This record gives sequence, structure tokens and C-alpha cells, in this order.
Amino acid sequence: MSKSDPKTRPKQGPYLPPPDASPMPPSSWAKRTGFKPKFSGETNASDSGQISLAPKPKERQPDSQPDLEAGRVRAKPSPASATVNGTVGQGNKEQSVKKRRDSDSGGVPKKVSGNGTNGQGPTDAPKRTARNEEVVDVLPQNVEDDGFPGRPSHMKYELRDSPGLVPIGLYGFQHYLSMIGSLILIPLVIVPAMGGTHEDSAMVVSTVLFVSGVTTLLHTSFGSRLPLIQGPSFVYLAPALAIINSPEFLGLNGNNFKHIMKELQGAIIIASTFQALLGYSGLMSLLLRLINPVVVAPTIAAVGLSFYSYGFPIVGNCVEIGAIQILLVIIFALYLRKVSVIGHRIFLIYAVPLALAITWAAAFLLTEAGAYSYKGCDVKVPASNIVTEHCRKHVSRMKYCRVDTSHALRSSPWFRFPYPLQWGTPIFTWKMALVMCFVSIISSVDSVGSYHATSLLVASRPPTPGVLSRGIGLEGLSSILAGLWGTGTGSMTLTENVHTIAVTKMGSRRAIEVGACILILLSLVGKVGGFLASIPQVMVAALLCFMWAMLTALGLSNLRYSEAGSSRNIIIVGLSLFFSLSIPAYFQQYDISPNSNLSVPSYFQPYIVASHGPIRSKYGGLNYLLNTLLSLNMVIAFLVAVILDNTVPGSSQERGVYAWSDVETVRRDPAVTKDYELPFRVGRVFRWVNWVGL
Repeated sequence: MSKSDPKTRPKQGPYLPPPDASPMPPSSWAKRTGFKPKFSGETNASDSGQISLAPKPKERQPDSQPDLEAGRVRAKPSPASATVNGTVGQGNKEQSVKKRRDSDSGGVPKKVSGNGTNGQGPTDAPKRTARNEEVVDVLPQNVEDDGFPGRPSHMKYELRDSPGLVPIGLYGFQHYLSMIGSLILIPLVIVPAMGGTHEDSAMVVSTVLFVSGVTTLLHTSFGSRLPLIQGPSFVYLAPALAIINSPEFLGLNGNNFKHIMKELQGAIIIASTFQALLGYSGLMSLLLRLINPVVVAPTIAAVGLSFYSYGFPIVGNCVEIGAIQILLVIIFALYLRKVSVIGHRIFLIYAVPLALAITWAAAFLLTEAGAYSYKGCDVKVPASNIVTEHCRKHVSRMKYCRVDTSHALRSSPWFRFPYPLQWGTPIFTWKMALVMCFVSIISSVDSVGSYHATSLLVASRPPTPGVLSRGIGLEGLSSILAGLWGTGTGSMTLTENVHTIAVTKMGSRRAIEVGACILILLSLVGKVGGFLASIPQVMVAALLCFMWAMLTALGLSNLRYSEAGSSRNIIIVGLSLFFSLSIPAYFQQYDISPNSNLSVPSYFQPYIVASHGPIRSKYGGLNYLLNTLLSLNMVIAFLVAVILDNTVPGSSQERGVYAWSDVETVRRDPAVTKDYELPFRVGRVFRWVNWVGL
């Protein structure tokens, strides 16, 4: 924790309400008795879940006026805050003084900029008192006198805290362990789709762990400097599957895996170079004007919703194993989320790895007991060579229910160093590269929301547009490394990281960096990659059902920064989500008869649209590009949302426009400067470049 003395900074007292903000008469028993509900949640300061009554029943609590459009309650200040001769009452003024902890230096008084959108930017509306009631399961924030949210007091360790090597190592490993599903599940989907073996899956998993550790260290040092884990993102999964199932790859002979991987590497390298230029050139600062919570929410939600055809159809191949996996994750993450063991909510933090371990152990016992052994049938015999009808009937259960069908653990070496170009020289194809270039814009949109949400949790202030551009540029460089090493997808900020920080209350940058070093060491042990690659496919699909549902919810949670009850925002988000499902369905189903015998599994059919899409000009590459892009759910959601949000009139507060820190104000605040400045005095080189500096 911080060793410096805490500083106190006086603040202005509550503002008087506008003249037209007349309170509603108490129409219920609750309002007449003055009760104040207090909900509990993971990120709240109190976990009691009790309803707190007014300490003095005789003193009437302030009534509230519901704002149906904003979806929140406007509170009327209590009589104690009444002004005398135009000044704030002394008693309330003393209560309004808050202490703000700074790791290295004291706070500097800031100018008052008003009470604007997201509790941040200035507005022309009359000043009102900040809401003091807690919100259920959202990121809490204390609004300070300059309009920006202060550091949340509920965090155990904040951005620059260094509690010690042992706690940092434990918390860092815990952080990565809680996100293990986000790191390893994508390779377990795309490698079999490319025709790779279990050994190929093990090598790709080890490569993903290595690249994730390296790129996380780069991002926390030279990117946004927020405690954000870099890794394979689900944003890249759909376009990767579309490229994998391209018509030109269906008739390949020989090692399909290496050839398709080289095609993916080439497309990712070109798209990542475009993303790096987008960040370091300052163009990202211009795009920020178009990217708001109403755009981010449906775009990221569409990423999770787009994989429904892969989830439970795979689980259904061995429903007794897959359904137990899903139920265990739900029980741990929801019903047991408040159960603490030695002060830690292990069921909530480790819901995914705990459910995986229990289900895997149960499946192992069933396999060893012979539950999935059928007389005269051998699971090692390919399905095409099985002759008897009895074995053909049970081949699916033997393949998906048994845990001994993978040889990845036995065949993996103890030591293996992932190296660049391990699959061969990348192949560059312009049509596939353009698809990935557009997807890199979507990944940047995702990162914008993650930067903003994380900064409200762990940092003094939100980053400046320059810091954000710097982070996007470094994500582009990180994806170039992912393309060179051959992970199959680009590298970007994992959206699930925000939820993990809020749950674990660990926002220390040092903990993330130590965890990244541990991840690099584990990637060098080949048996670790082999062990993770041997997870049965049914369990992978069951975990993905939970992960994609979480991704959808995390995307929609960005609406908390806007007026979620606004009819304008409701219509925009609704249209974006509906068309993100409906328009791609038209492209994916175009000119496909119900009885057609396609050469790919049913759950991959939505990604072969390039060969039968409705756009059929004389330019084959253009047909491929447009048919593929318009069949991606997140692309449609982004286009609909960004057009409507930036053309339909609406106030900044209604739209929830992200407010970023001002450069000059940040440079005058030592605390914020030390949150985001580059190490080793590298920032002095870029101080003259506003779009990548502070």
C-alpha cells in the first residue's frame, strides 16, 4: 500500500437544486417513514445486503424525484445543507471534506469544471448534488469537486500500489487464473477448425500464453499503463473462422493447419500495422468523437451474441457433462458469489477454473469406470473407418464424453520455447487483410470502453486522448507480435479484465506485471500447454457459453455511463442489436437450401458466406470482402450504432459521451502524471506529440 501520508483536500459543499426540481409528495409508506434502501453487490463498500433505516426517525429524509428518461433518481439536499446568507452550512461543509490517497505526492487543487456527463465533463445545466446512494453491481465512483470520479475507496490495491513481492505474486497469479478461460479457449476452437492435431493445439496454447505475457508487460509499461491483460480476443474469432472456412481452403491437400495459419498471420500483421498507425498517428483521437457508450455497448454485446450457434450444439453431444459444467459455473458465479473463504470470494473469482476442475474430474471417473466404453468399439479408430452400426451409433459419445481422446499431454515436451514464424512465412492476401483491418477498428472500440471503465476503478483520473491513442497504437504492435508468433488471432485488451478487477479489488499494475512474468515462465513448460489443450471439447463449449454471455453483459454495461432510460438510446441500442442478428442471418443463409450437404459442421456454416453471399459482382475479391464483413454481427452493430448515435440529436449527458482528462490539467497534477507517464523518462521524448503523450 502507499507509504505516503494521506492528503486532505477541502471541497465545495452540495449545490442547491434548480428551482424547478420540486420533490414529489411521499406517496408510499417507505417515503413517509424515511427509509433508505441499500443494496449489496460485489463492488459496493458494504456487503451486508441489509436495508438501512434513517438514524433519526424524526428527521425527515429528502424526497426524491424520479427521472424516467435518465433512469435514476434526483435527490433533494437535506435541510442540513441549507445555506445561511448564501454560504454553505459549516457542519455539512466539514462532512463534505474527503481524503484522497496519493502514492507519491499530494493532490493539487483543480479548477471546477462542472457536473457533466458520466460525472465528468462540464455542462451548462444547473449544478445538482451528486447521488449518494449506491448502485447494484456497477463500478462505484466518488465524484470530486472538479467533476471527475475520484479513486474508489473499496479497492484493496490501486494502480501504483506495491504491497510486497509475495502478495503481488499471489494476486497477479490469481488475476490470470480467474481469466484462464479468456486466454486458452480461442485456440481450442480455431486449431481443430483448421485441421490441426492435439499437438498443434498444445503448441498454439503455449504460444498464446507467451505472447499474452509479453504484450501485457509492454502495455503496462509503454501503452495506457492501466492494469489490463492483453490476449486473444473474441472480437477476432468470427473473422478468423470466416477466413478458415473460405472456399479456397476446403480442397487443400496435406497440412491444412500450417497453410491456413500462415494466411491468418499475414492478415493479422497487416491489420495490426493499420491499428498501430491509427493510434500513433493521432487518428484515434479524432475517432473518439464518434465512439460513445451507446456505440460501444451494442458492438461488444453483438460479439458475444454472434456465437450462439457454436455453444450449446456442441454441449448437446455429451449433455450430461456439458450441462453440469454450465450449472456449476452459474452456481459459483451467482448463488455462491458472496461466500467468503479466508476473506476471499473464491467461488466468484474462480468460478470458471473451479467448475472446469470439478467437471473434468467427474468425466475422468466416468471414463475410467467404463461409462463410455462400448463393446467392440475403439475410440482411436476414425469415424470413417467404423463399419458396425453399433459403433457408429456411439462414436459421438466416445469422442465428446471421454477424457482420454487427446494425446496432447503425453506428446508435449517438457520444455519448448515459442519462436516467431514457427509455422512458416506468413502469406499476405489483400481481401483477408482488409477484413481484419475493419475488425481492428472494432477491437479499438472495445478497448476504449475498457480503458474508461478501468481508469474509474484504479486511477486518479481517466486517461487523456493521447494516452488512449498511445494504448491503441501499442495494441497494434502487440497484434503484430501475435501475428509473427502465430496465435491465430490479434492481441488486444480483454474486456473481461474490467469485471475481474472489480471483483478481486486488485488494481495494482505491479501485480499484473508479475503475473505476466509467471505466465511467460509457464508458457516455456510444454506440459502446461499440453494439459490445457487436452480439455474435452464439450467442456470448452460449456465454458464458452458462460464467457460469451459475460461478454454480452459487459458490453451492455457500458450503458451505465449514459441515460439508459432515454427513449433515444433505447431505440438505438435495440435497432443495433436486432439488425446485428438479422442482417448477418440474411447473408449467412442466402442461397443455401435446407437439405444442402455442406462439407463443414453446422456450427461453422455461418462463416462460409463468402462463397454464396448475395453480393456477386465481377470482382471476386470485392465479393469476398463485402459478403464476409456484412455477415459479421459486430460489424453491423457498430455501423448502425455509430451512424444513429452521431446523427440523432441528443445532449452529451444523454449520450453519455466519454470525458477524457485534459492534457494541461493532468500535467499540473503530479498524481495523475505518475499514473500515466511513460517510464525511464521516455515520455519526455513524446511530450511535444500531444496525440501520444499525456
